[in-house]
Amino acid sequence: MAAIDCGTNSIRLLVADLPGESAVPQAPLVDLTRRMEIVRLGQGVDRTGRLAPEAIERTRVALASYAADIEKLGAERVRMCATSASRDAANAADFTEMVQRTLGVAPEVVTGDEEARLSFTGAVRGLPADAKAPFLVVDIGGGSTEFVVGDRAAGVHAAISVDIGCVRMTERHLPGDPPTPEQVAAAQADIAAAVDRALAVVPGREAATLVGLAGSVTTVVALAQGLREYDPERIHHARVSYEAVAQVTADLLSQTREQRLANPVMHPGRADVIGAGALVLRVIMERAGMPSVVASEHDILDGIAWSLAI
Repeated sequence: MAAIDCGTNSIRLLVADLPGESAVPQAPLVDLTRRMEIVRLGQGVDRTGRLAPEAIERTRVALASYAADIEKLGAERVRMCATSASRDAANAADFTEMVQRTLGVAPEVVTGDEEARLSFTGAVRGLPADAKAPFLVVDIGGGSTEFVVGDRAAGVHAAISVDIGCVRMTERHLPGDPPTPEQVAAAQADIAAAVDRALAVVPGREAATLVGLAGSVTTVVALAQGLREYDPERIHHARVSYEAVAQVTADLLSQTREQRLANPVMHPGRADVIGAGALVLRVIMERAGMPSVVASEHDILDGIAWSLAI
C-alpha cells in the first residue's frame, strides 16, 4: 500500500506491507519506505486564498519522485490525502489536475473530521500497551491542528480541526526574526482561543494521555532530549514534560532562523515555522492541563495506509 499525505508544509510518502497474520493486534505496518519533503504548498494561502504556482511546482517535483518509488516497490493500492492548504484554496482545481497527471490518481481533499480520524488511527495503533486511555491525539500541521479523543476499543469519541497550524500562525503573527514579545503574545492569544474552542467540543481535559503528532512535535521532543541528530527511533513514543516543552518553546522563539538552523535535529524547511509549532503544543498542554506529551512518528500517514487495508 502507498499512502501520501500532502499538508500545508510538507508532503510525505509511506509504502508499507500489512503485518503478518501471526502479528499481535496492535502490530504496526511493515515499512518499505518513508519519505518527507518540505514543499510549503500553503505558502501565502492564509493571505491570498490561492495556491502559489511555485508551491504547486515544488509539490509536483516531490510527487513525481514519489510516483517513481511507488512503481518501483510495486504498491497495489495508492491513496493521497490533501489537507488544510488545498481545502482553503480558490484554485484547488489546478492542484488536483497536477496530481492526477503526475501520480495517476486524484487527491482526496479530506474533511477536518476525516483528517482527525485518520490521525487517531495512525497514532494509536502501536502505542505501548501501558499507555492509559482515553487518548487526546493532537496533529499539529502547517495550516491546521486536529484534536481527537478516543480509545483503542471504541475508536474516536470526538474530533475537531482548527486553523492554528505552524505556517499559518507564523505568517499571521510571527514575521520577526526573532519575533518580538508583542508578536508572540498575539500568536499565543490566537492559539489559546482556538484551543479553547476545540476543547469545548473534544473532551481533551478528561484524557489520560496526550499524544502529539507531526514535525513540530517530534522536533520539539528531539530538542528536549538534546539529540545530536534526528533519530526517529529515540523520538517515537518518547514522553516529555510540560516544563521541557515550555523551555524549548522559549528558546526557539528567542532565536533567529539561523540560530535554529544550527541545531543538528532541525530540518531546514522547518526552521522558520518551528517556533509557532512549539507554541501551539505548549498552549495545548496548558489549556488541556497535560503534564507531559508522548510523541509519535506514526500519524495520519499511517492512518491513510491502514484505510487501504479495509
